[in-house]
Amino acid sequence: MASRYLLTGPSGGQYHFVLKAGNGETILTSERYTTKAAANNGIQSVKTNSSIDARYVRKNATNGKPMFNLKAANGEIIGSSETYSSDAAREGGITSVKVNGPSAPIDDQTA
Repeated sequence: MASRYLLTGPSGGQYHFVLKAGNGETILTSERYTTKAAANNGIQSVKTNSSIDARYVRKNATNGKPMFNLKAANGEIIGSSETYSSDAAREGGITSVKVNGPSAPIDDQTA
């Protein structure tokens, strides 16, 4: 299976996307958007920013486990990771987003 952006909605009137790696694992999750157009803009922002290391904020979740956020040039969070078991695993997740993010196709499940 190839990597892809899975766009879903409207659920409760909102749209959402996840970036899935080639193995089917979710590597980035978006915020909720009120319109499909806004969700598509979010995907385009991930495509634009995912290859830029400075856009990744490495941090720990409230449970203390490593995770990351991907930010746009304006500082807004455009996607968040799952929590990881180690800093090295988090770096592997970032690498996966960098590799898959710029070119993954959109799988539109909104219809």
